[in-house]
Amino acid sequence: MRLKMELQAGLRLLRALCLLGLVLQEGKLVEKDTSTWQLQGEPTVLITLTHIFNHFAPLMCKVYLVDDVLMHFLLSILERGGAVEAHPLIQQLLDLMWLLMEDYEVHECLKQLLMSLLRAYRFSPIIPDLGLQIHYLRLTIAVLKHEKSRKYLLNNVLFDVLRSVVFFYIKSPLRVEEAGLQELIPTTWWPNRFTKEGKESKEVKEESAEERLRRRAYDRGCQRLKKRIEVVEELQVQILKLLLSNKDRGGGEASRYIFLNKFRRFLQENASNRGNLTVLCPPEYMVCFLHRLISTLRCYWDGHKAKAPAALSSEEAYVPPQLFYNGKVDYFDLQRLGGLLSHLKKTLKDDLALKANILIDPAELQAVTMDDLDEDEESATSTAQRPVAALAIGGALARPSWLSSPTLGRANRFLSTAAVSLMNPRRPLGTLEKMKARTLSVEQRTEDDIEGSHGNEGLLLGRPPEEPEQSITENSLLEILDGIVMMYNLSVHQQLGKMVGVSDDVNEYALALKDTEEKISRCPKRRRDIYEELVKSQKVFSEKLNHLSRRLAWINVTIYSKEKMQDIYWLLQVCIRTIEHGDRTGSLFAFMPEFYLSVAMNSYSALKNYFSPVHSMEELPGYEETLTRLAAILAKHFADSRIVGTDIRDSLMQALASYVCYPHSLRAVERIPEEQRISMMRNLLAPYEQRPWAQTNWILVRLWRVRSHCLLLPAAWAHASGAVTQLQGCGFGYRYTRLPHLLKTKPEDANLPSLQKPCPSTLLQQHMADLLRSDCDMAPSFLNSVLNQLNWAFSEFVGMIQEIQQAAERLERNFVDSRQLKVCATCFDLSVSLLRVLEMTVTLAPEIFLDWSRPSSELLLRRLAQLLNQVLNRVTAERNLFDRVVNLRLPGLESVDHYPILVAVTGILVRLLMDTDFQGAKRATAVLLADPCFQLRSIQYLLGHAEPSALAAMPPSADKRHFSLHTYTDYISLEELAKVEQMLNHLSEESKQAAASTLPTSEEDLCPICYAHPISAIFRPCSHKSCKACINQHLMNNKDCFFCKATITGVDDFIKPVSS
Repeated sequence: MRLKMELQAGLRLLRALCLLGLVLQEGKLVEKDTSTWQLQGEPTVLITLTHIFNHFAPLMCKVYLVDDVLMHFLLSILERGGAVEAHPLIQQLLDLMWLLMEDYEVHECLKQLLMSLLRAYRFSPIIPDLGLQIHYLRLTIAVLKHEKSRKYLLNNVLFDVLRSVVFFYIKSPLRVEEAGLQELIPTTWWPNRFTKEGKESKEVKEESAEERLRRRAYDRGCQRLKKRIEVVEELQVQILKLLLSNKDRGGGEASRYIFLNKFRRFLQENASNRGNLTVLCPPEYMVCFLHRLISTLRCYWDGHKAKAPAALSSEEAYVPPQLFYNGKVDYFDLQRLGGLLSHLKKTLKDDLALKANILIDPAELQAVTMDDLDEDEESATSTAQRPVAALAIGGALARPSWLSSPTLGRANRFLSTAAVSLMNPRRPLGTLEKMKARTLSVEQRTEDDIEGSHGNEGLLLGRPPEEPEQSITENSLLEILDGIVMMYNLSVHQQLGKMVGVSDDVNEYALALKDTEEKISRCPKRRRDIYEELVKSQKVFSEKLNHLSRRLAWINVTIYSKEKMQDIYWLLQVCIRTIEHGDRTGSLFAFMPEFYLSVAMNSYSALKNYFSPVHSMEELPGYEETLTRLAAILAKHFADSRIVGTDIRDSLMQALASYVCYPHSLRAVERIPEEQRISMMRNLLAPYEQRPWAQTNWILVRLWRVRSHCLLLPAAWAHASGAVTQLQGCGFGYRYTRLPHLLKTKPEDANLPSLQKPCPSTLLQQHMADLLRSDCDMAPSFLNSVLNQLNWAFSEFVGMIQEIQQAAERLERNFVDSRQLKVCATCFDLSVSLLRVLEMTVTLAPEIFLDWSRPSSELLLRRLAQLLNQVLNRVTAERNLFDRVVNLRLPGLESVDHYPILVAVTGILVRLLMDTDFQGAKRATAVLLADPCFQLRSIQYLLGHAEPSALAAMPPSADKRHFSLHTYTDYISLEELAKVEQMLNHLSEESKQAAASTLPTSEEDLCPICYAHPISAIFRPCSHKSCKACINQHLMNNKDCFFCKATITGVDDFIKPVSS
């Protein structure tokens, strides 16, 4: 207590002396204006101050005295209000401290002062006007305005001893009462237009007068809260502006360049220790830090634009591609698009020399260790050995993106330790360019290494010829921009998604309150006990909603406000421009870090999904153009050979699949240049083997799952009458958003799987049809791969339901593994989606199957018929395995039912038999009936017709309801049902005629390979024979004869000679 009183007295004396001056002529002390006070010319005052500091300096290093005395003394100076600049006394005290105290004493005092401020800011309660937070931030600004103190704190305290980002965080109140939100927002409101799924209804209902008044009062309260929080945010931006100042070069390096090095190390710690929560910066801090940093960066960026009109404005900001390969910026162990840097610097050294005039020291190339080489091989081997199921679903067990590099903790930085020099380039260099350049570690960099000088381009070393020579901005701002993008990828996006949970809670409680009020209105008057319980529930839900609506207002202002949305939108545009510039560099695009593509995809997802309850992305300027540019990036790079990482390729594929699910984004895909659209469709139609094909297949299904539009067949495939045939352009019975069979059994279940509404794209369908018709090699390879995957997926599904059925029939109590059920349902869904792609292909380009003048058409049709018959027989057999498993109604197998798979098969059959010309229908009918697996009973099953033999064998008491398409008239049109009836009649008649005209075939005339078809092909030169289906399938993968292993040079039609 004595020491505390002594220090208080000493500080009061210091304050008084700083306000006094000695008039020598009169020999008396007079009070002076603090703004005119200076150290020189007052020897008496300085001597007095020296004695005071000599006595009190040790006390100012003690933690509890700094916290309890010094900080409160400094705060009292600012209590008068006004700008911080209006109180120069703090600056004068800091000047005196640096002049009259030992360096170690000043360092310890400043360190303890800043830590005290941080603790006070972090743990002080939230009051309605946020006065405490504002007070501590003002003092922090006052301290940081002192140049020497600021540089010391940046070098030794900020980012090292404590996390300075705490000053940029606005914590949420633990209790609504704590922040005075009840006074700020006296009236609460929440949306009350909900569907059974708990989501806000798209139907606009007229708002009642009471609701309108409540909503307006709630909005006014939110605006009052926003104005108070904006005051704190502005002070936080002022702190960052001080830390990013590059005008304080007196006495050493400017603050901005100290900040850059510390900021980079901060990012490295958070990128390299993502599993160590004690080291990481909390994500809620990162979100606030990101927004303040963006505001500060744009302010300095536009300030530079005002001084240098030729530079770009912040609205045109991007990161130039040379930052990714010239070694001036350290990206730690983060993965690049082209793989490991140790690999890139070996394989692309010639491109670097040719395009960027950068020569890598040969000794550095030899420094790659054998461990790196081994890991490259292991990575390639592990990718090659991924199971088919993992490839199908795009690597469901893939590691997180931050673990995608197999060399975490290993020094694989490209050029950060390499010697780099300018070589004799293909274009003439000036005298200043012929100089050696070397890169330095983060700690060794100076202002010249960043900004450049005397012919040294600094961070922009190695500009490729595709990059314009126009000045962008100050180089240091480019590195900060790069760090902002990395910070969003590290934790900001996940935190934005996490905070949406409060809005979901509001929706759930609002739905519960609405249901409770409906029950109260229906409750009989005689059941007073039930009525009272319902009223209690209503009160609980209302109180909870009042609390959550006020808390949601705080979150919407601090995280999901319109200004924050614009920041994320600006970041999305920065990433898009950066990717576009990097793409133009050709092979050097491989050096770009993966997180740029990740942030482009994630920031768009955040704008669409996280901010939408409050603000719409459509309100943002240039929304349509941005959507189109992002669509062009996804369409081009999801199959880009320069991108080798499995995780990022899967992410691109998933993003494109999501893009085609929604009308606005699908229209954006249609607006990209035609050449890019065709290239995208060509990549989607590549063979499915050895790549994650499930996402590709899903994209094609989405393009097919349209509402109800028409496609025109080519004139060559019109009916015999010459009229052009119109085909229904959506999948057969495929216009549902909820699985129809589930709606029949559980109509009120809100947790049923839901699908996106049909979304048409006739333009992309037309591109697909043109490619399949024009490229004779593409269609067979694509369709054979689809048929192979269908065979695999359905076979796996059948094998799994056999195991499930066996487990269910055991007497002992057995539980089927939930993972097995999930995989089983996935295989079923894959089978259905593959069938839908085949249906789309048959509809868009039927000649691929029916025009037998095309290579492989007959083989494709026979394979298709074989698989369709197998699926029908498995699903439609009476009391079969499929029926038994479906009737178990196991959780996890909700999507497995007759309807999804049977309507897909029916759609293909209707297209082949009913919607084609006479010749095509005749060929399809002949192939279908010739298949040994064909059973007319399976076609009858579709319409609920049972064979007489089956009815006779059924017990009289059996009341089992049969499947029938007639029971799904909400999803299947009358026209479609009529076509199925016609198809059944057609096949019944044709099967009778085929049975009557078919002559007995001897075993010698059957194909010795399949024993299903007659011999129809003879091989050259060995003259062995088989059916065309077997030899055509065999020749796709092997050229050796089945029997003698001779190389087959040709296949001729075989016609059995007429015997005498």
